[in-house]
Amino acid sequence: MKKNVRKLSFFEKIAAYAVLIFFSLFSIYPILVVFSISLRPGDRLLSKSLAIIPPDFTFQSYVDLFVNQPFLRWMFNSLVVSISVTIFAVVLAATAGYAFSRFKFKGRDASMIGLITTQMFPVTMLLLPLFIIMIRLGFYDSYWGLIIAYAATALPFTVWQMKGYYDTIPYSLEEAATIDGASQFTTFYKIILPLALPALAITSLFSFMTAWSEYLVAAVLIQDKDFFTLPLGLKMFSSNMEVAWGLYSAGAIVVSIPVVLLFLSLSRWLISGLTLGSVKT
Repeated sequence: MKKNVRKLSFFEKIAAYAVLIFFSLFSIYPILVVFSISLRPGDRLLSKSLAIIPPDFTFQSYVDLFVNQPFLRWMFNSLVVSISVTIFAVVLAATAGYAFSRFKFKGRDASMIGLITTQMFPVTMLLLPLFIIMIRLGFYDSYWGLIIAYAATALPFTVWQMKGYYDTIPYSLEEAATIDGASQFTTFYKIILPLALPALAITSLFSFMTAWSEYLVAAVLIQDKDFFTLPLGLKMFSSNMEVAWGLYSAGAIVVSIPVVLLFLSLSRWLISGLTLGSVKT
């Protein structure tokens, strides 16, 4: 039997909290370093000072990022693509996962194996097929090219994740609703989906992050600077000869904010979604 944290002795609690604090600081420190670099004047990467806030700090990098660089355009492009991918992935994963969980049809097992098999190959293997497909569809250098590519990348995991969660919901709930005269769609929409909110939260977060921070696929499918997303735009701050460390660091800090806000807004459902929690009645 595992010990309950509330029953730990005083010294065991001290040791547990010390370990947690250590690893928390270990995780946060790189972010603080990046923030510190963004406050340094010029493009200084190295400094003798260990202070997080430099004595001669300045917010000029942030001002230049929003005023002198097309950063807002890159952010708009990323938001359009990421939100679209999230909507498509949530809708398709919610319905496909339900179909795999509740219905038996020819090719069901083969389809599920095919979905999970795609996760075994690196993204680099998909670049050439995606490139050819998007050109033939006329979606190269467009929002639709990125949306389709990212949604296709996110769906295998999200479909399996939703299917696993639906499996934990008793089928007796649907049988009771059917006896009461509810249609299949009404049962799914009004009974199953509300119970699956934790899994939908995980699906939303994973889909958004897949599109928000991806660089490699975007670098292949997008050449027009008007459609550059944030990863492509931030890459412009570096070259073979020099890197604008101030702008690069400031951009990295700003880019992380939407993901953190999304994580905090969904944190209510994340733990139960990750552990495929129990059914609420």
